[in-house]
Amino acid sequence: MLRMIALAVVASLYVSSVSAAAKQRVWIEVKPGKMAAVANVLAREKNLERHHRFDRINAFVVSAPAGVIDRLRRNSRILSIEPDVKRYPMAQEVPYGIDMVRARDVWDLDRDGVIDPGAATGAGATVCIIDSGISAAHDDLAGLNLVDGTPTGWDTDTCGHGSHVAGTIAAVHNDIGVVGVSPGKVNVMIGKVFDGAECAWSYSSTLADIAFQCAEAGANVINMSLGGGRAQRMEEAAFDWIESVGTLSIASAGNSGTRAYNYPASYSSVVSVAAVDDTMSVARFSQKNDAVELAAPGVGVLSTVPYTEQADLEVAGTVYAANALENAAYGMVSGALAYGRLCKRSASWSGRVVLCERGDNSFAEKVAAVEAGGGAAVVIYNNEPGEFLGTLGEDSSSIPAITISQEDGTALLTSMGVDATVTTLLNEYSYEYYNGTSMSAPHVSGAAAVLFSSNPGLTGSQVREALTATAIDLGRPGVDDAYGYGLIDLYAAWQYLGGGSSPVVAPATVAPTATR
Repeated sequence: MLRMIALAVVASLYVSSVSAAAKQRVWIEVKPGKMAAVANVLAREKNLERHHRFDRINAFVVSAPAGVIDRLRRNSRILSIEPDVKRYPMAQEVPYGIDMVRARDVWDLDRDGVIDPGAATGAGATVCIIDSGISAAHDDLAGLNLVDGTPTGWDTDTCGHGSHVAGTIAAVHNDIGVVGVSPGKVNVMIGKVFDGAECAWSYSSTLADIAFQCAEAGANVINMSLGGGRAQRMEEAAFDWIESVGTLSIASAGNSGTRAYNYPASYSSVVSVAAVDDTMSVARFSQKNDAVELAAPGVGVLSTVPYTEQADLEVAGTVYAANALENAAYGMVSGALAYGRLCKRSASWSGRVVLCERGDNSFAEKVAAVEAGGGAAVVIYNNEPGEFLGTLGEDSSSIPAITISQEDGTALLTSMGVDATVTTLLNEYSYEYYNGTSMSAPHVSGAAAVLFSSNPGLTGSQVREALTATAIDLGRPGVDDAYGYGLIDLYAAWQYLGGGSSPVVAPATVAPTATR
């Protein structure tokens, strides 16, 4: 529950097994001087498709069923067999949320890919992102002006949440990946309050301490894609003070899909942001209460992450959705499927892919037992409906290990002895689609930064007023619990504040907010 609150839920990417062609496309590395002999072996395989022959590096690329690949792997002339992994065009994609909030209408009116040098882009404004740190070496984040960070290690991100948030706010406008609401122009401060693979939780005092530091260092906006279900009086006082010095605090409304309040979002000094999808409909998981002030894209949001893991299981031509077991080896291995029950002790599993049931002993103990028995890979199926994630903890393995759903695992109990292939890959500096109000809050933070950059004299209250006054009314007419004032419209808010000139509204001392 703490992880769900803190990280505002990343949706599972897989829900069921899917059928796929039986053949796997692989690289075959051949011993020097053995290319002709291996070519003859490949020619004798009837159910094999040859794609490339590379004599300069002693390799072939072929597609073949798992059983054929397993036979080739045992050929003494072949050094290794690895997946022919995919590569993608390095073109920049504009996530739907960027245009839904009309960011490019402010900083790229012609939509020709060239930013107007005089446009409001976030340049000169500062956003403080309090989260799990940032993957500072990521290709789409390396060009950011990272002005400060705390504590030590703030420029790394072990779970990816903070990097995803940062990408939505400020991913660089280049020829790869994605682009942020502020196209790489805003100054970014990082406050790291979550760490470890789980990024599970932090204290309200830690959050308040870093928020104070951000405000005192001159941050215009603080983004908090995090929260919890209990209010804390002194934490509220901290954000009241931060509001009084002109910094605008923005936070996730929460992801339980209930009317419960989430904090700090539900403090009156903080903007609470709900999530909508690409049809402008409120997400089922988004919190709905009278503290919700604004809505922004939060379903299927593509942004930057430090890495992505790819895992699957192929048995008899069907590919099953899987998750890599944390700290297990990466690779692709094939072998006959064997049933190890709970895999409490080793058995004669030489070269087998061993199916283990979740329960009783730890994942590390199961994998160690299979490894000791000569197994080639481990597949752990759930002991309750659905998929799950797992870790070896401080242990590691020399063989791949994956997890699958209970439904798929029980179905495979009738497939013992059938050829199975386990594939796990790690892709660094990548992009993923996330769901959550954690993804909607940074759209508002990026928009606020662009507005601050349009006029350095603006206060947080003025920017907040502009965003609420110009929001696109959704749901019931007027302010409602699902959308608040509505979906943010950056272009309309920019015009409301004078379109880059002096504000056309009187300075606001109190921003309009929904009734708490």
